[in-house]
Amino acid sequence: MPAADERSPLLGDDNYDDRELLQFSKEDPENPRLWPRSKKLMNVAVIASMAVLSPLASSMFTPGLKEISDDLGAPPTLVIASTTGFVVFLGIGPLILAPLSETFGRRMLYLSCFGIFTLLQIPTALSPNVATLIILRTISGFFGSIGIANGGGTISDMFGPNERAGVFGWYLLGPLLGPTLGPLLGGVIVQRLGWRWVFWILTIICGASTITGFFTLRETYAPILLARRKQEYESADESGGIRYRFEGEDIRPMHIKLLQSFARPLRILSQPIVIVMSLYQALIFSTTYSLYTNMQDVYSGEYGFSTEQVGLMYLGPGLGFLVAVWFLVPKIDTIYNKLSEREGGGKPEYRLPLANLGSILIPLSLFWFAWTVEFHAHWLITISSTFFYGIGQVMIMNTVQNYYIDSFEKFAASAIAAGALFRSIFGGIVPLLAPGLFDKLGYGWGISVFAFVGVLLAPAPIVFYHLGQRIREQFTIEL
Repeated sequence: MPAADERSPLLGDDNYDDRELLQFSKEDPENPRLWPRSKKLMNVAVIASMAVLSPLASSMFTPGLKEISDDLGAPPTLVIASTTGFVVFLGIGPLILAPLSETFGRRMLYLSCFGIFTLLQIPTALSPNVATLIILRTISGFFGSIGIANGGGTISDMFGPNERAGVFGWYLLGPLLGPTLGPLLGGVIVQRLGWRWVFWILTIICGASTITGFFTLRETYAPILLARRKQEYESADESGGIRYRFEGEDIRPMHIKLLQSFARPLRILSQPIVIVMSLYQALIFSTTYSLYTNMQDVYSGEYGFSTEQVGLMYLGPGLGFLVAVWFLVPKIDTIYNKLSEREGGGKPEYRLPLANLGSILIPLSLFWFAWTVEFHAHWLITISSTFFYGIGQVMIMNTVQNYYIDSFEKFAASAIAAGALFRSIFGGIVPLLAPGLFDKLGYGWGISVFAFVGVLLAPAPIVFYHLGQRIREQFTIEL
């Protein structure tokens, strides 16, 4: 049965014994790909809320950097380090949590990890010093990464390749929009209530998401659902005469399974295409967090804006995200389906054509922002560039993530976790270096450094479109 086979781990031979085989039939109502669309979208809504709230938490307090620095008696660089720890572990977390979901199922991981993330916001709000703030934020990043770690896998469980990109685009809006909405909301909260209320409000919102998930989130991972069916059938057979097996069943000892699972994302990361496109994502995240953590200095220092007004500047990329997801992301499926029909079959490279739009817009918008700020152009001219930067971000992130899912569909969560590692490490560490870079080179040349890296990476999508299949076949990965 094709749908189930696509998603079943390559962990054994279904002919190794004579037990009766369990698999989803073509009309099986328990097959997540055959669920009613409303049921699928409810699952997507819950995981999307988790995927937006943890990135939201990563940047929500950035408009209050000065207030936190003064309150805790620490230099601003140390306060930024709490974002570094959060973002780095936002990337490290999926390396562990994504493989665990491919062993124990998606739902349990979502609820337990996001529940812990929610509870961690309480001691963070009460932090007496910057060291406590850094430690708690770092741990929060690990558990908050669950929505990012498993979202792509969950969507792959429920949607086939011909309809996946459009749904995934709305889900991926969370990790992109979260860092943008964070400062916007945080600016208002910090100015009116104080920086600690950022974390109290996060506790309330994340708690609501966790409780909603407890009642509405359903398991989607096929091997877990089939394992439950096996247990149910064997329990119902009082004679014990019939034994069952299921597609994707792994009968190895648990410690062997876990070691194999944890090694999987790193093996995927060794593939040349994944390395290069992960570096592309790393450029986007390091640029985004470097700009976001310096927006306060740019617009309050250069333009005299208040904290609330600075928060409104994040609407620029946010609007770009929404326009891209609404009008452009659905075209990823359209192009994929047309190319698949024309060529007599689909392949992951058909996800990449629209990445070329992002590869042009990212360096172009960064040069625009860099030099309009450097020459003190009107603020509206500077912030307009971030609208196109937002569109570029969405097109690169969506095409690359869909490429990963199509290439490693059986282990989509691990593939996305592999891609998230570089982007989170760079996204966490580079903003620590950015203030020194901007002080030394000015905003013009300082931000242009990121744009030049974007120019170097710009040919990647078109190169991999033409050569990707050959590279994948040459660098086959045993999973």
